[in-house]
Amino acid sequence: MMRIAVAAEGKNVTEHFGHCVNFMLYDVENNKITKEESVDNPGHKPGFLPNFLADKGVKVIISGGMGQGAVDIFNERDVEVVTGASGDARTAAERYLKGELKSTGSVCHEHQHHDECGE
Repeated sequence: MMRIAVAAEGKNVTEHFGHCVNFMLYDVENNKITKEESVDNPGHKPGFLPNFLADKGVKVIISGGMGQGAVDIFNERDVEVVTGASGDARTAAERYLKGELKSTGSVCHEHQHHDECGE
């Protein structure tokens, strides 16, 4: 079983990982999503969310953008980071499973300059 998390606002991929409203968690068996669950974002504290998700068994995180600090912690926890996603969260997870969604490597460095990591 593999677990994919998508940083979301409701059912849509969010642009900013740390400030998402919720995480959509998808359990995957034989490359098919078997279970879907929404978990509220427990709060944005430095270094907290990557460990929170890794502790839940997440192996892949999909988001629009993500700061380097979070990327580094995910990497330390052997969680694959996929950024540059948008649209429906479940569709993004399915596209990842099909090999269609690749990380753009876009990392948000300056949270105060939203335009640089936005559209």
